[in-house]
Amino acid sequence: MRPVVYTLSGGASTSNVCPLDHYISPFNIALGVTVTGTVNYTVQYTFDDVFALTYAPASGNWVNHPSLTSQTATLDSNIAYPVRGVRLVMNSGTGTVRLTIVQAGGIE
Repeated sequence: MRPVVYTLSGGASTSNVCPLDHYISPFNIALGVTVTGTVNYTVQYTFDDVFALTYAPASGNWVNHPSLTSQTATLDSNIAYPVRGVRLVMNSGTGTVRLTIVQAGGIE
């Protein structure tokens, strides 16, 4: 999978969902978050079927990433088990936050 980048700025907002290939084995996701200015952000993931016709991200079952919850600095982390989607939530702030998602494995 090619890297996916989401950028949020200017206050509370939520990115689109990045769907992931949960069939890849081993399943490994790198998460890099870059902060500019003053922000508070959270990275979330879901086990929901993000491709279901009736799926609505706003009412989905989201889990806060344990290392990337209510953070204010540039950080990185990973997910080493299959999830179906990742998104970025800017909780507050006036700066910019960028999430880069890289899924290892598979063939492009």
